[in-house]
Amino acid sequence: MSDIIQLLPDSVANQIAAGEVIQRPASVVKELLENAIDAGSTSIKLIIKDAGKTLIQVIDNGCGMSETDARISFERHATSKIRKADDLFSITTKGFRGEALASIAAIAHVELKTKACGEELGTLIAMEGSEIKAQEPCSCSEGSSFSVKNLFYNVPARRNFLKSDPVETRHIIEEFQRVAFTHPEVGMQMYHNENEVFNLPSGSLRQRVVGILGKKYNQKLVPVEEETNIVNIKGFIGKPEYARKTRGEQYFFVNNRYIRSPYLNHAIQRAFEELISKDHYPSYFLYLNIDPSLIDINIHPTKTEIKFEDEKSIYAIVHSTVKSSLGKYNIAPSLDFEQETSFNPPEITRNTEIVAPVIQVDPNYNPFDTGSKSASTASTSSSTTTSHSHAKKNVDQWEELFRASKDFNVDKTEEQQVISASWDEPEVTNKITYQLHNKYILTHIKSGFIIIDQQRAHERVLYEKHLQALEQQQGNSQQLLFPEHVELNEKDFLLVKELEEDIRALGFNLAEFGKNTYAINGIPTDAATQKEVSAKQLLEQLLEQYGHHVDELKLDRREGLAQSLARSMSIKPGKVLHPEEMHHLIDALFACEIPYYAPNSKPTIITFTLEELDQQFDR
Repeated sequence: MSDIIQLLPDSVANQIAAGEVIQRPASVVKELLENAIDAGSTSIKLIIKDAGKTLIQVIDNGCGMSETDARISFERHATSKIRKADDLFSITTKGFRGEALASIAAIAHVELKTKACGEELGTLIAMEGSEIKAQEPCSCSEGSSFSVKNLFYNVPARRNFLKSDPVETRHIIEEFQRVAFTHPEVGMQMYHNENEVFNLPSGSLRQRVVGILGKKYNQKLVPVEEETNIVNIKGFIGKPEYARKTRGEQYFFVNNRYIRSPYLNHAIQRAFEELISKDHYPSYFLYLNIDPSLIDINIHPTKTEIKFEDEKSIYAIVHSTVKSSLGKYNIAPSLDFEQETSFNPPEITRNTEIVAPVIQVDPNYNPFDTGSKSASTASTSSSTTTSHSHAKKNVDQWEELFRASKDFNVDKTEEQQVISASWDEPEVTNKITYQLHNKYILTHIKSGFIIIDQQRAHERVLYEKHLQALEQQQGNSQQLLFPEHVELNEKDFLLVKELEEDIRALGFNLAEFGKNTYAINGIPTDAATQKEVSAKQLLEQLLEQYGHHVDELKLDRREGLAQSLARSMSIKPGKVLHPEEMHHLIDALFACEIPYYAPNSKPTIITFTLEELDQQFDR
């Protein structure tokens, strides 16, 4: 029998390794930025072309490399950080395995220019698919410049699986931000297709967070700081009122390395549980500093997962620290038992004039005089008339608002009109409706009654309407009298550019208006009558909901958009509905293809039969 087992060639082994380490252009960005940080750089520039498919270049002013080190750095497992196995438990740098450069060189055209401090000439190395094409002296600045071109040129299947440029660019921005968050002392720049995306000078941690996410975040942050003999914690948490429906602004860093930790995330979520609703998530930027010997970061190729030796203690410390910060900065409700509020005299200064209290007495008042009663009755009658007048005015305003509203108008076929007229689909016997707690609608059916969740019902109506608009690319738009401008962070701005065609189909009229800014000239017609939400808020809510529905619920693009806008525009619990509004909502609901479930698959209607009621009364 002949031998069949053989060693793989290095070029093939490197391509296999690249599949674990380099999954997309953002993976290259992560590895090169981390190498630049490890080199002691104080200034780093990232240059991207075509979302990293054509070019990824990282230029730093770090320590640079000698000619020998530059050549060996592309070999597998070539590292300056590990000498023996025990070193794995005292790692303080970002990279240490020596896989990154070898993996990148296996699937791209790579050019390195590097010069060590104090040297006259640097070194140029050019590689293609793990093969050295050039190695020669060159003139360059101190530090290193890595250029990665034509990524996955020799792995076409992997290249074909890359997403659109806006999607890949957003992943690159995420990796850039994660490194930038951990090193505010390093000036960092990013350019995409010759356009400046970020220009972050060195500064404090707060300045770095605000520089990345925008000036509006300055007022959203609450500082966190705690030192223990197990772990030191610093950073920021977001105020509860700014909690979002997506997890996008949640960052854990351990020893200046970004990590994912559902376990520690739960500790923070618990600290906020009485301050935000269950479907919202707080923002946080928390930095944990811990003895490297007490953690293991060598459990995942991307090094984003780590194992703590004493995770229960760290969980408790994180939870109590966040809880303490919420109370310390008066975010959480608290009572001051040291002060009796009923004895709170006004401050008196030297020039304050003391005025004795005056008791007003009506000398003509006679409690036994019936005239007084009449006067009192007249006063009450006048007050009642005024109250009824206000109530009538409020009803008139509701009716006027309802007449102007187009929220529930649905063009119905003859068959749909029959269903709507009788509410036959659960055989409604009449059109008497009741609103329960400004949240549910109750109405009779022949066999009992039904309760409708007003928000979920409206979501279903809007969802199907938006899906139709996206399919036909013909959403109705209401022009705004004055355009509203919305400034977005870089990721959301790129997301709008990616979704712009479909966003317009939903009824938004948008135009770019400077760096990361859009002018909103029109909004969907259904939203035009809602005074509670501005055009700017509506677009921001759409983007936030879209991130939740697409990234976390794994919906496709158009389903995600339709569901996101429906959620943003739907009637919220607490809104009082006029009877005619309830009728129109029920009509529109039963005209839907799937009236019994909201877009998130939760029920819109619950039916109670007379038999079930009889059982409750033991009949």
